[in-house]
Amino acid sequence: MMPLHCLLNTSREKQKRKRVGRGIGSGIGKTCGRGVKGAGARSGYKTRTRYEGGQLPLYRKLPQRGFNNARFRAPRFDTINLAQIEEIYQDGEIVNLDSLYDKGFLSGPTAGIKILGHGEVTKKVTIEAQAFSASAEAKLKESAIPYSLG
Repeated sequence: MMPLHCLLNTSREKQKRKRVGRGIGSGIGKTCGRGVKGAGARSGYKTRTRYEGGQLPLYRKLPQRGFNNARFRAPRFDTINLAQIEEIYQDGEIVNLDSLYDKGFLSGPTAGIKILGHGEVTKKVTIEAQAFSASAEAKLKESAIPYSLG
């Protein structure tokens, strides 16, 4: 059983909304908290967020800080392993961006693909990619599979 001192007063939990324009005795009658005349007293009046009445806004007073290196960063390629190529491709097919999209391996925009050296490729496929890891290049040369940077 719950002790009495743990009971909450729920009678004030949901505050009633403020009803304006209900007589001068209510404290928010007549002008309904809008003041006298001017744009703010008219219907349809809205201020832009962060608008400071024409004075120079705070965000323009403060100095810009920091530096973003994103413009100079090398593109990030989507990666695919040789083992995955072995699984999803047949003999004579070309491995490139378009074929990877068609097979559902890639979705959305990408800077290109990089072939990584995990696994082996025994099928005779032609590989066109934007980058190759050193181990992938060594395995492709060893198994005499044609590849090119594209």
